[in-house]
Amino acid sequence: MSQTLSQEQQIVAAVRKITRAVDLHSKRLVEVCGLTGPQLVTLQEAGRLGPTSASTVARAVYLSQATVTGILTRLETRGLVTRIRSETDRRAVVVSVTDKGKQVLGEAPSLLQDRFRQELERLEEWERLLILSTLERVATLMGAEQIDAAPHLITDTIDLPAGAEQAVDAEHAPPNDFLSNASRQETSRTSSGPRSSAAPDESSSPARPRSAT
Repeated sequence: MSQTLSQEQQIVAAVRKITRAVDLHSKRLVEVCGLTGPQLVTLQEAGRLGPTSASTVARAVYLSQATVTGILTRLETRGLVTRIRSETDRRAVVVSVTDKGKQVLGEAPSLLQDRFRQELERLEEWERLLILSTLERVATLMGAEQIDAAPHLITDTIDLPAGAEQAVDAEHAPPNDFLSNASRQETSRTSSGPRSSAAPDESSSPARPRSAT
């Protein structure tokens, strides 16, 4: 493919590979353990920290208190965590992972960032700094340097509705020709001429989720 693409197209394709890897891994998480990326990260940190406050979990996963509260509500509904008022401070809520939650953690696939971290550790420091500098430059070129992002390779998917974690209803899936039609439309738009120079927004990405809860 690289022999037929321009240098600019090769760069865009490389960025697309990264986003696709994150998307595919996030989908696999839902299929295997019924958890979205943010849910699994939150459950992992709650298990690692032991009984602790929701605010401590929020800081550990680099997500807002409101976002983590929503995630914990869904995890609690599924019986994966409990939230109990502290005996010493009635204003505080203690979060604990249940036996069922520990079982899910034991069966859940590792996060994509775990593998990535292992590979990074094998590199020399100058190589890691070069990667960091390049990726930060890419973010700037895309007008994304001001976007707040947690250090997790997960898709900011909306939480699944109650009962949807155990089974994905096929009737809600797009028909097989949907992606083909979308692909043809995207190709048509690309060939029609240069696009607006306005900074890209999240709505331009296919199936881009709207929140991290």
